[in-house]
Amino acid sequence: MRKTLRALSALLSYPSAELQSHLGEVREALVSERVLPGPALDRLAPLLQQMESASLLDLQATYSDLFDRTRKFSLYLFEHVHGESRERGQAMVALGQMYLEHGYAIAANELPDFLPLFLEFASCQPAGEAQKLLAEPAHIYAALQERLEEHGSAYAGVFHALIAAVNARPDEKALAQLRAQASEAKSLDEEWEEAAVDFGRPQPGSRESGVVARIRAAQIALASALRK
Repeated sequence: MRKTLRALSALLSYPSAELQSHLGEVREALVSERVLPGPALDRLAPLLQQMESASLLDLQATYSDLFDRTRKFSLYLFEHVHGESRERGQAMVALGQMYLEHGYAIAANELPDFLPLFLEFASCQPAGEAQKLLAEPAHIYAALQERLEEHGSAYAGVFHALIAAVNARPDEKALAQLRAQASEAKSLDEEWEEAAVDFGRPQPGSRESGVVARIRAAQIALASALRK
């Protein structure tokens, strides 16, 4: 499962020239581990093709428009559960502490609930523990998949693959709550853009939007990360 999780983490990171140059290895990692069933691999094909054929600037613009400037597509997991409440800060402290207890240190400019980082951490754990850990927010993956499908984004395939990889059944009650949030997406996005910077994360709409994602992508050495 390690290679699969790291490949999915790479696909959800800010597009870089390095990522584009190693897409063949990403594809090989997804196929060789045989964690994902055929339909899940098929659902990833459009995104991989898009990343191979589109210009880097177009890929980066698409990523930023989706994940940096639209709250309903946020890759920060606790954003969907706690918004900007105090509970989110407490949850991130607890998650960050769990990382440290497992010997996994993150940079000061990184937030522990950033999904690509969460996937990378899980990839370092035994398969059973990783599966249990990743299954907990399955309702968030399902909501993001639905929203991205409605938006017509190929990134929906990553969340379909993630649910399949951990063999998770999303909590229907929690998923219903996230669906209700999606119906208020316009007001939520306006609120997010106007909110003050909090938790050390640049807000969407600012000139620094996506900085954490860019830093994270720049730190990923795909060639070595996808090897055992």
